[in-house]
Amino acid sequence: MTTMEHANAVLTEPDADAAHAVAARLPVVVGKPENSLTLWFTQSLIQCRRMLKVWLRDPSTTIQTIVYPALTLLMFQIVLGNSITNATGIPSIYGQAAMLTLVAAMTGAQVSALGFKREKSSGLLSRFYTMPIHKGSLLTGRLLAEMLRIVLTTVIVLLVAVPLGFLFMENPLTNIALVCVPVLFGLGFTVMVTALATVTEGVMLLSVISIVNTLLMFFNSGFVPVFAYPTWLQPFVAHQPMSCAIDAMRGLSYGGPVAGPLLETAAWSVGMLIVFGYPAIIGYKRAAQNG
Repeated sequence: MTTMEHANAVLTEPDADAAHAVAARLPVVVGKPENSLTLWFTQSLIQCRRMLKVWLRDPSTTIQTIVYPALTLLMFQIVLGNSITNATGIPSIYGQAAMLTLVAAMTGAQVSALGFKREKSSGLLSRFYTMPIHKGSLLTGRLLAEMLRIVLTTVIVLLVAVPLGFLFMENPLTNIALVCVPVLFGLGFTVMVTALATVTEGVMLLSVISIVNTLLMFFNSGFVPVFAYPTWLQPFVAHQPMSCAIDAMRGLSYGGPVAGPLLETAAWSVGMLIVFGYPAIIGYKRAAQNG
């Protein structure tokens, strides 16, 4: 061994020992599998935060999902409020405020579906799908963001209704249940719209959904009482999903039956989740893979 080789050996061996010693003290990090429930929960929150930031940066979304329902409530009260109250003996604000929270939920679902189509056409959805993330977090994060948006718009609409005569109950749990009704209704409606949006191209289907929403908006128990409609139309008006949710919210805020309308609302919402939940998952996956 030459003098240079001996010097290299003397310098190398301590360095190698030190490196092994440092490695022995470092924790061993094992990556979680992509289908981990912990990963799904964490990344759903990340996707939720991303969706909320996207909506907050879009003025048209804010106007359509928050400002529009509040202004519509003011318009209804100015034009029809006193007439309906005098004709029925029940303050119209309780039905109309409940109706507008549901309208906001349905409008937000349509905006969310349009956002999904934009992400698909731009390739963003496909890029997310190729990343090492839980694939289910893409859909659940969007639904979680939608639920938070519904809570926000519901609170805003109800606060706008307070100067117009709307009064909350003294029981805080009752008021919490009041806000939860639009969330329950909106979750089922959002899953339905998402499933339909994944199986069609363009905005034609969403235009049809918008027409259906408008019809439901003017043929429910919040716009005018059920008995004000023609006799042959009253069964449909009384049991369509918006009327059930409106009656439950009216009972929680003004007084009246709660259990029956609330169970009927839950049945409609759970039914939409069961019927459209699996198609929404499959359609979302297909859109991400083929986008």
